[in-house]
Formats: sequence, structure tokens, C-alpha cells
Amino acid sequence: MSLALRDSPLVADATRDRIKEHARTIGYIYNRRAASLRTSRSGIVGVVVHDIMNPFFAEILRSIESELDRSRQTFILSNHYDQLEKQRTFIDTLLQLGADGVIMSPAIGTPAEDIRLAEENGLPAVLIARSVEGADVPVFRGDDAYGIGLATNHLISLGHHRIAMIGGTDQTSTGRDRFQGYVAAMQAAGLEVKPHWRLPGPRTKQGGFESAGQFLALKDKPTAAVCWNDLVAIGLMNGIARAGLVPGVDVSVTGYDDLEEAAIATPALTTVWNGQREVGRRAARVLLDRLNGAAMRASQELIKPELHVRQSTGKPVERN
Repeated sequence: MSLALRDSPLVADATRDRIKEHARTIGYIYNRRAASLRTSRSGIVGVVVHDIMNPFFAEILRSIESELDRSRQTFILSNHYDQLEKQRTFIDTLLQLGADGVIMSPAIGTPAEDIRLAEENGLPAVLIARSVEGADVPVFRGDDAYGIGLATNHLISLGHHRIAMIGGTDQTSTGRDRFQGYVAAMQAAGLEVKPHWRLPGPRTKQGGFESAGQFLALKDKPTAAVCWNDLVAIGLMNGIARAGLVPGVDVSVTGYDDLEEAAIATPALTTVWNGQREVGRRAARVLLDRLNGAAMRASQELIKPELHVRQSTGKPVERN
């Protein structure tokens, strides 16, 4: 009966379904905590990200869930909203539950010591999307500097010389790497990078929309914008349109992540695929392998991004 209630592949599907139905009839609930005392495994994995409402994290979560399902693992999800104490509370809860491991996109300011303490208390960790300097654990994320370089070089190839970068923050590895990728591409082309062309901060559609006025008011009128992610880019395009201009014609805009929404935006968004589903799959797989006794190598694995050109970019147009 216990094997069936734990969805063991050793029990035939028909038999498992019959036993589960009988358990429901008699009001029996499988006690995972009691079972974990016998097996030293709870079957629970924690997943903590910045905000699941961001489709970028939703796509990562979908692939994590798919991989965990194949190994009969249950996951508990938490948003930290870049609040370090909220993340710490979730990690403490996982330790109290005897969770098998955690996959995390670490909150801004996460010290390597927090991850080390979790590891020392039997909670192996894998990082996604962001890295933490000094954390001796596997990291899976896109190659952000290379990816934003693809977007910037695409605009340069169309003839743009005045290119702004909108969104992100130097407080995360992602923000730092994407900005450096933009700067490196501009400098390699012999183009000036003016400090006021960087508008940091926005990470949402609302943020992108609100930044449109500031972008359009820049005195030297950049003809294009490299955005930190697709949400910012779509919000910016809406703001540009609200101002009476045509995104993709009067102003070129690129995004980042290639969310499902990017292809159906108006205009369809030129963006960079960041491998989020592959990030989730690999992170879950390496954690499961460790739980099954394999050594977990502490290294950073970068997924190589791809540029997807659509309608939101074109040749530069000078605005009066």
C-alpha cells in the first residue's frame, strides 16, 4: 500500500489507482513526514524565485516541475520579491520540513554564507538565473553579456549609433552582465556610451511604460533602446505609441527572454531567447542526480542565447 501511495513505478497503474481510491474511501492520508523518518528522503524540493508572475520564471518553473514529476518529487514554491528575510524564512521552513533540496534564483544581497549554511544542514542548493559570488554550488543561467551583445550588435548593424539601455540593476549578476554586454558591443563598434543613455530600474511592463517619457525626452534622441527584458520592452513600446510614435519605425526596441508574449506583441518584438526552459530542466536534473548519489560539481553553466529578429527593429529614423 505504501508503494502505491508514493506513486512507486514498481506498482502497476491499475493497482495503484485502486489502492488510492480505497485509501480515500476509508479516509487514509499518506504521512510523508513519517515516511521520511524511515527513508531519510521527504520527496520535497523547494523552489524560490523573485516573482512567479514574471513569465520568465513561470517558464523556468514549468520545466522544473516536468523534470521533478518524472522522479515523483513534490515541490514547494515561494516568491521572495528580492526580500532577503523572506527568502531566509522559506529556507528555514524547508529545513524544518526535511526537504531534499532547493532550487533558487537568489534575492538581491544573498550572501554566500546563507547558501553554505543550507548545504551544511543537509539542504543542497542549485542556483538559477542569478549567481552569488563565493557560493560553491551549481549555477544555471543564460549568458547574459553575450545575449545583450547580440541585441546591441543587431541594432548597430541596422545603422543605429545612439542606443539607450533601459532597465535592470547592478545589484544582480544578471543586471551587471547585461549592461556590460551592451557597453562592450558599443565600444567594439567605436560608438560612444553616454551615461544618461542608461535608464536603470524598470523590470516590468509598467516600469517600461513609465520610462518612455524619460527616454523620449533625452536631448540627443537615441534612435533605439536595448531593454533589460521583454516586459520592459513591451511596456516601452506602449509608451512610445501613447506618445504618438510608431515603435519599430520611429524608434527601434529590443527585448530579452523571448517570452510567448513577445511574438504576438504589436509590433512583434525582436528579442533574445535566454534558454529559460533549459535552465529549469538542467537545474532540476543536477539536483535529482545529487539526491540519487551523484557528485554535484560546483560550476556555472551558461546557456547560449539566440537572437530572434521580428518587427520592432528597423533602420534609424531621426526625430525632430
